[in-house]
Amino acid sequence: MSEAAAPDFLPHFPVQLPVPDLRPWLRGNLMEGVWSFTAAAPGPHVVLVSLIHGNEFAGALLLSRWLEQGLRPLRGRLTLVFANFAAFARFNPADPTLSRFLDEDMNRVWSDRVLQGHRRSRELDRARELCPVLDSADLLLDLHSMLWPSDPLIITGTPHHALRMGARLGIPPLVVADEGHSTGLRLIDRPGFADPAGNRTALLVEGGQHWAPATLETLEGCATALLRESGCLDLPPPPLAAPPRLAQVTRTVVARTHGFAFVQPFRGGTVVPVRNTLLALDGETEIRTPHDDCLLVMPSPRTMRGHTAVRLARFLSPGEI
Repeated sequence: MSEAAAPDFLPHFPVQLPVPDLRPWLRGNLMEGVWSFTAAAPGPHVVLVSLIHGNEFAGALLLSRWLEQGLRPLRGRLTLVFANFAAFARFNPADPTLSRFLDEDMNRVWSDRVLQGHRRSRELDRARELCPVLDSADLLLDLHSMLWPSDPLIITGTPHHALRMGARLGIPPLVVADEGHSTGLRLIDRPGFADPAGNRTALLVEGGQHWAPATLETLEGCATALLRESGCLDLPPPPLAAPPRLAQVTRTVVARTHGFAFVQPFRGGTVVPVRNTLLALDGETEIRTPHDDCLLVMPSPRTMRGHTAVRLARFLSPGEI
């Protein structure tokens, strides 16, 4: 998620999760911060990625616990990644948003043009280091969390096979297809995953608010479902849950002024039933719902000019996927 506001504009959110001690795991067995295990039986290469953003440590807490428990695949290959652990090392519960990155957002650097260019940053250097293992994944799950209150969701690129995989996981039950950001390519949009005719799949799960216990539970449920679905582990099916809801982003609203403001405190996951409902004012410009049953995806109540304020989505019928 984008923390689309400067730190002094942000409210205080309590850190309710234990901050993981990653020191035992940073040496890796493949490269620094990367552990990879191959089973005797064949199967896909499943990659679980944490800490693309250094302040979103719920995923890293999950992976560190699984490493401590000795998790190993029964089939295929399983790789666990602590991506931007250098930014995480700066995490301070007294000011928890400041460790999101060191030089730039690591989830905007994944185009070949950027990775193969001459520009340098600590996030870019780490992305270049990780690319060979990430690009070898058959299934990739990127573990994230959100600053503002929102229903958890799985985000995919536009390939329908990614939407279908998200629906099969079912945790969380909301799956949203999104073309990404104009400011840079996300990890899940790497060319190997974005090919609609391909068979490699990447998903991003937003488990909930950054430091809430329920977020860790959601990330664990989603990652466990992927290990089950891939055949990496033999696990019993989960209890019956809500049927999945699939949606497609129809408009990404970017703040054009510093005066962007929602007309009420919308929560992510809210569905606005009527087309043309007023959502926000961007200076003197009205932002309205473009269609009935409009899903609000991760609205940011305090948005600076040039940042994404909200994504608007419509629900898909079964015949559309």
